[in-house]
Amino acid sequence: MNNKTDFIRESYSDIALGKQDTILSSSESSTTVSESVGYSEEEIALVPAKANLGLGCGNPFRIVDVKPNDIVVDLGSGAGFDCFLAATKVGRRGRAIGVDMTPEMLSLSRQIAKENKIRNVEFRLGEIENLPVADNTADVVLSNCVINLSLNKPRVYREILRILKPGGCIGISDIVIMKELPEEIKQDDKMHAC
Repeated sequence: MNNKTDFIRESYSDIALGKQDTILSSSESSTTVSESVGYSEEEIALVPAKANLGLGCGNPFRIVDVKPNDIVVDLGSGAGFDCFLAATKVGRRGRAIGVDMTPEMLSLSRQIAKENKIRNVEFRLGEIENLPVADNTADVVLSNCVINLSLNKPRVYREILRILKPGGCIGISDIVIMKELPEEIKQDDKMHAC
């Protein structure tokens, strides 16, 4: 395993466990952060509050239209914020599948689903470079500030195309670097998470 991947996994595990000393540095509330990256008050209100950790960098639902009965796969689902929002959009006959590499985040998202009796979501352990999802499953694939963390982005995109149904949609909200970064930032592990 790569040291950067281990650092990312450990960082998100710490966040899920509610540890005080994590890579999160914002003094803003999770709701404020979510609003600042494009979620409406109405969307935030549809999701259990415990699922909103303020970790996204945009709102992928502004990019794709999720319809009733769709199957949505969320890459790096964390505590499930986008999955729970997708669940409200796909209805009882649709499904939202979250994939996350941290058992602690999966435990948290599953607990939230159970506590709130949300039955059209499921959360699977896996890495976005090797998705635990069958070919041609998803109508929509979402990613919110996760692909930038991967060390093998071409593999991630191959996996997205593998699980996507013909004619399916992709909604990616992410961070893109437009110029060369100084070496000290490149070497700082904390710059490779959140």
